[in-house]
Amino acid sequence: VQLQASGGGLVQPGGSLRLSCAATGFTFSLYVMGWFRQAPGKEREFVAIISRSGGSIFYADSVKGRFTISRDNAKNTVYLQMNSLKPEDTAIYYCAAGRTIVRSPTSYDYWGQGTLVTVSS
Repeated sequence: VQLQASGGGLVQPGGSLRLSCAATGFTFSLYVMGWFRQAPGKEREFVAIISRSGGSIFYADSVKGRFTISRDNAKNTVYLQMNSLKPEDTAIYYCAAGRTIVRSPTSYDYWGQGTLVTVSS
């Protein structure tokens, strides 16, 4: 099982990034996919979740209206489009696969290695 996250980097406030997470080793379409983030000195927190079919999506209040989660089951990939980025969005972003739509990171079975997003001028 592997979740390979990519797309992070340094971006100025107000800018955009698109994260990708490619999954291998399990049946991607049977899993709920989530994005979480962890800033230095803080706990890992929920960002967004998408159901198996993509029909149900949930966001943290802090990113609602700025971030968009999507998935392509044919490509075994989940995405996070991040617009209007703020310095407080700076964190390591992780993708995760789970069985149910929950916001707790402890409920997810598989995790990627994370990709660093830095929002700074």
